[in-house]
Amino acid sequence: MMRTSLTKLARPALLSRTFATTARAMSAGDTGSPPKTGGMGDAFQRRERANENYAIQQREREKLLELKKRLAEQQDHMKKLEEHIDEITREQGGERN
Repeated sequence: MMRTSLTKLARPALLSRTFATTARAMSAGDTGSPPKTGGMGDAFQRRERANENYAIQQREREKLLELKKRLAEQQDHMKKLEEHIDEITREQGGERN
């Protein structure tokens, strides 16, 4: 009797084995597809790359527009200073116009 109870207790432990599986480790932005060297990647990667390029181009365009605006303001300021210098020199008799 003792022998049958021991074998019954040992069997479920042998039959119910658990298999350990590891989760696939991915870093941020991985799509799960295998890494490709030199290829275009899958559609998701191409779309993400295109969106990033578009955002970069928009930021660069905004920076260029801001620089052009500042350049125009500086040129306008320089023109006003030149006119003011010319006016002062005429008043002092430096130029006979």
